[in-house]
This record gives sequence, C-alpha cells and structure tokens, in this order.
Amino acid sequence: MKRLIEKGLMFGNLIEVSSPQLVTRYNRALKHLIGKETTLTDFHIDLSGYSPEIGDEFGDDYYLNPNGANRQFILLSTQQKEAPLLNIRFSTSRSILTQFIEKNEAQLFALTARDAVAGELQGSVYAVDTPAQLFDYRQVTVEADTIGGHVADAGKLAGLIDRFRREPDGWRDEALIAEMIGLAKRTGDVTRVPISLPTMTFEAANLWTSLFGGIYVFRDVKFPAAIARQPVGTLGKLPIPQVMDFSHRNHIADWLERNQLVEPIVQARGADAGAILRQKMDFILLDAADQLGIEVGDGRRTELRKVAYRLGSALPEEFQGLAAMLRWVEGAGAWPKISSAHPAYFYTLRARPGRDRDLVNMLLSELAPMDVRQMFIVHKERFYEAYATWSPRKQAYVADFLAREYQVDREGAREALFGPEPRMDELMRPEMKAGPKPARPVAGPWGGAGAGARGAVAGPWGEAGGRR
Repeated sequence: MKRLIEKGLMFGNLIEVSSPQLVTRYNRALKHLIGKETTLTDFHIDLSGYSPEIGDEFGDDYYLNPNGANRQFILLSTQQKEAPLLNIRFSTSRSILTQFIEKNEAQLFALTARDAVAGELQGSVYAVDTPAQLFDYRQVTVEADTIGGHVADAGKLAGLIDRFRREPDGWRDEALIAEMIGLAKRTGDVTRVPISLPTMTFEAANLWTSLFGGIYVFRDVKFPAAIARQPVGTLGKLPIPQVMDFSHRNHIADWLERNQLVEPIVQARGADAGAILRQKMDFILLDAADQLGIEVGDGRRTELRKVAYRLGSALPEEFQGLAAMLRWVEGAGAWPKISSAHPAYFYTLRARPGRDRDLVNMLLSELAPMDVRQMFIVHKERFYEAYATWSPRKQAYVADFLAREYQVDREGAREALFGPEPRMDELMRPEMKAGPKPARPVAGPWGGAGAGARGAVAGPWGEAGGRR
C-alpha cells in the first residue's frame, strides 16, 4: 500500500492535526466518546475524525465505530467535509455526515472555534449481528454537541430567558438571573448569536454495507431486493422479496433492467463510448498478461496491443465482447448481441442518473472487477482489498495509471465515466419518509425469485440499433 499512499491514492486529503490546542481538543472528545486518549502529537483525520495513525496506535481501526452500526464522529473543523471517509461500514455514512456539516456549517464553524464537536450517527438498531437485522436499519439520526455542552447550555439558556420574560417578577428572581449569567459566560449572548445544532434524521432505504462480506440492500425501488457477495445460503432468511448473490448474473441483470437502474455505455448521453471501452479493454489485457506472467513494458496501449496479438484466440471473453462493441461504435462491425450470460455484459453498463447512481456503480464495479479505474473511483474498500492480492507488476501499473490519468482531473474523469454528479439533496434527504410497501416476489424469466441463474436474458440493447 506504500505506493498508493505516496501517490495520494490512499489516505489522501486527510486533515492534519498538529497544533497542541487541536490535539488537546481531540483527546477531550476521544475521552468523552470511548474513554481513551492518544499519545500522538501529530496525526491526520478523515471526515468523521477517525485517524489511521491512532487506529494503528490502538490496534483498532474501528475505535470510533465499535458495533458497526452507530458511527461516532469528532469535528475539529468544517474543512473535514472535504476529507474522505475511511473504514466505511455503510455507504450512506459519507452522504449523511457531509450533508450534516453543510446544513449547519455556520454553527459548526462557530462551535469548532471554541471546542471539538462530538456526535454519533445513531442507526435505528444498536448492533447488526445477523444479516436479517440489516433490514431494521431504516433511518439514521445525527446528534452532536461540543464536549463542553455549548449547544445544550444554549438551549437551556434560551429557555431561561423565555421564562424570565414571561414571569412578571422574573427580574426579582436572583437564582434565575444568576443561572442565566453563569450559562451566558459559556455560551455568549444567544439572543444576538443563537447557538443551535438541530437533530437531523435521514432515511437509509438503499445502501451497501461491508458487514457479512458485503450486501447491497435496495428497498426504495419498484422491485426491492438484496444482493450479496457471499452465497445466498449463508445469509439465512431475509425479509425482502428477492435475494441474490453474484453468481446469479441473469437475475441481477433482469432486476437492474426492471428497476431501470442501468443504461448501456454506448447509449449514455455525453459519454465517449469508444474511449471508455478501450480503457476497459486495456485493464482486461493487463489482468490477462499478469495472470500469464507476460511482460507489458510500460503498460502503454502499444505494449498491451502486443499482448493481444500474442494471446490471439485465447483472449478473455470480456475483451472479445468489448472489442465487438467497439467495432460497432466505430462503424467497423455488426451490432453484437451480448446477453447477461456473457462475461462482458456488466462491463458494458453504467448506472442511470439519479439518487442511487453511485450505489449502482458500486455494484457494477464488483460485477466487472477487472475495470480497476471504476472500482477505485466508486468502491475504494473493494479496490484496496483487490490491490493487496495483485502482483507488484500490476500494482505498479495501476498506481501509475491512476496517478497519471485520474488524479490530475478527478471531477472531469468521474463526469466522463458516469455523467454529472447527483445533487446532495438527491443523494440523501434529511426527512422522515414512509418506506415502500413490501413487494410480492416477482417471477422472472428464469423461475421464482431467488433461484439460481439458469438461462440468458437478452442484453439491454435488444435488436441491432439499440433499445427501442
């Protein structure tokens, strides 16, 4: 991982904490939350205040998230909203924390000038010990205050001021006045500069969790389902109409289409389909060369083309499917019929625009794992896991490519691959919302919901010329 860190591809954009004042504030918050303090005088923190250096010191990367379901956080600065979120248990956590900071930025700016702000993402469950308990995780409430309790004191002071104004003899109540003065010394004049940090509740209908090997839960769609990395049989009974694992490719393809969550890259608005397909083909060739121990030189396209010539008819099916699609895009070949049974199928898709765009792209990255660029962008947890298993040769190529081609223009690269970014209010709405009524199991073209894949579904493009 050292190469990734050096190139800013891992632990990049973390916030440095080095001043004695901020270290002291952090320790006060840490003591308040978990009863521990760090001995470090210089470290870095992510969006939630987690520090990889402190995690190493404690021997616990989840020291702010011990039960996995209720992540605690420490804010020393509103600048943390620009930092990444490490050790993600739920895909909704980053959106929730970012929106909480943005909605309360002025208040948090003033509060963090005095003290650290500590809080918790309180899920609707206290722990998730079985996969079935994930379905009780429906909303997340964010509560926070400074370690000195400035928000609570301000609320109490506002109540006392109101009482003072309402009671005819309030000006004679020396105990009331003394209490108001004492609180005002800590909060300031709340009549002129109100201090408020309201509790916010967010829906968590569609999400990914790293628990139980990784599970995608889609409840707020027309046809709800759960999709797991581990075999369905290991999950037990789940309270959702359809349960699939990654071996059920046809079922997943059909489910994505029925919910209208994906679109073919070759038909995506504004996408340079040819460039995207070529890059995916390069990554597939790199993987094939690495598996066979074939040298690829500097990994440039000219070198990778030599690998393709050498492999000939032994080229991976994923490569051949994308090559056929590229020929059609460039007007040099007939329209290819690629069904969901074809290994290239999920490489040809991207998520449709909308609130679940990033979540669907995460799922696609696991179904098309050789596209390492997409996996790095949308699913860093899986990317780092895969990276650790690669040969040094492949690690060097991928790290150099990402530093050269992605880091220089991250926003531009994301938009070119996936389209414009969803608005924050599309990603996570801070409101209570009635969930969808449970759907009845839908029998697809391969049999009952949850059955193994037994046939091939037609690709999303239908007849030559694209979807009608």
